[in-house]
Amino acid sequence: MSTFTLDTATSRATPSPVPGKRMTVPGLKGRKVDGTTEQPIVMLTAYTMRTAQLLDPHCDLLLVGDSLGQVIYGLPSTVPVTLEMMCAHGAAVVRGSWHALVAVDMPFGSYEASPEQAFASAARVMKETGCAAVKLEGGEAMAPTIRFLAERGIPVIAHVGLTPQAVNALGGYGARGRSEAEAAKILRDAQAVAEAGAFAVVLEGVMEDLATDITRKVAIPTIGIGASAQCDGQVLVTEDMLGLFERTPRFVKRYDDLATRIGEAVATYAGEVRDRSFPTADQTYRPKS
Repeated sequence: MSTFTLDTATSRATPSPVPGKRMTVPGLKGRKVDGTTEQPIVMLTAYTMRTAQLLDPHCDLLLVGDSLGQVIYGLPSTVPVTLEMMCAHGAAVVRGSWHALVAVDMPFGSYEASPEQAFASAARVMKETGCAAVKLEGGEAMAPTIRFLAERGIPVIAHVGLTPQAVNALGGYGARGRSEAEAAKILRDAQAVAEAGAFAVVLEGVMEDLATDITRKVAIPTIGIGASAQCDGQVLVTEDMLGLFERTPRFVKRYDDLATRIGEAVATYAGEVRDRSFPTADQTYRPKS
């Protein structure tokens, strides 16, 4: 059964009062003309309905990232994330959005074995969430799988450079492309996924010059995270850029400090509960006079 149906009578996730048409894969891919994107693609992660509602008017792409493993579930990496998690959160984000294109990460172990496995997993994700695209990690090795999916009507965002699902093989989350050999490999990866039919590629944690070079050399939009301002778009984990965690990765700009503000609000609430100044007449039910 699909998980993205909704009874609006019992949910806060009401339809947007603003009619609109979602961003499309051809529309986003078409922003890059002759190697140049005049209007950069704005992308953020979303895992819940309410977050999607707040981000949607400002974003072209909402990514239901497998980073939810760490951000939502407190897992040590993205490796333990399951298809069930991705489908549940993907459906919530689709329900909470009307404008942005929603893409869902394929979790570790759901696509690497074969193109057929990848198709089965991607088809399930799209059916159960209503999303418009999937994202998967890997370069040249995953090009045949990307081609298999694209030829069967499943839009794919590729992901090269620092690939978090391969953290055990990479030995950590350090920047990639420092050596000439590694930089050349990442460039080949980006070119391979573009030629295979991906409509965009995330460049994560790569050296700035390398990200700029890749952006100039591949026909599809590049979306940077810890890469270059010259990429065709940018993505961040929303909770990082809003300052919900104490630790901020080097490539993140904190646009707010919500952790502090939430803490202050909760401290005020706790104090009012303890001194019985909450609730007041405004928050309680009394007989009508």
